[in-house]
Amino acid sequence: MGSAPEKWWKETQKRIVGFVRHIGGIAYLLVDTLKYGFTRPYEFGSFLTQMEEIGVRSLPIVIVSSFFVGMVMAVQVAYSEANFAGRVMVGIGVGVAITREFGPLLTALLVGGRVSAGITSVIGSMRVTEQVDAIRLLGASPAKKLVFPRLFATVLVLPLLTVIADFVGIMGGLVISLMDIKMGFMTYLYQVQRAVTLSDFFGGVFKAVFFGFFIALIGCYNGLEVEGGAEGVGKATTRSVVASLVSVMVLDYFLTKLLIIF
Repeated sequence: MGSAPEKWWKETQKRIVGFVRHIGGIAYLLVDTLKYGFTRPYEFGSFLTQMEEIGVRSLPIVIVSSFFVGMVMAVQVAYSEANFAGRVMVGIGVGVAITREFGPLLTALLVGGRVSAGITSVIGSMRVTEQVDAIRLLGASPAKKLVFPRLFATVLVLPLLTVIADFVGIMGGLVISLMDIKMGFMTYLYQVQRAVTLSDFFGGVFKAVFFGFFIALIGCYNGLEVEGGAEGVGKATTRSVVASLVSVMVLDYFLTKLLIIF
């Protein structure tokens, strides 16, 4: 029986090795996906299906959540100051906060949890039922058939959802401005137009591209690594949701710093 420090060190080493293998496996999957994904025959049908599954079916939650976030932002800005200054700055505060941060981040967190869980559960089920092995036996690449359409669709769809979230969030702020703060329609829009620059808008879209990339890649990798039947699928799905949400938060910090520098 080893001492407690020795057990702790062995457990730590095991976790470090597992983490390194995990990162290496994701990198290998990415290389395999890029290697085979752009070769013929192209998976247009699967790509369009994933566009519909990831994008169209995520619209309701993005629209509802973004609208109420815009409303909350307007209330917070309007009533955060004891004097009149907060109320006259609602359009500026909402426009900048939504386009720079809350639009892409909220969309990635909401859609990311749904998408990563869905991708992992579908591919994981195919893995435990040996459908992935059947694809390999037929001489095809699982990375091309399963990963590439989902990865490319998520990278394309998430920025589009972010643009919709930006617009809806700003409209939510407009509703509060008209109904609660009694600010004029044109006054609010003028504030948004004056405050939000193209760099703010495209900076949020730029973030969304990377968010979508990592969300889909993590979901696909965990799905392909499923073991242990239905229970293994459930555990892998949980891992995907947690890992994708944490990666979005970490990426958000570094991308924000990068955008500030450049």
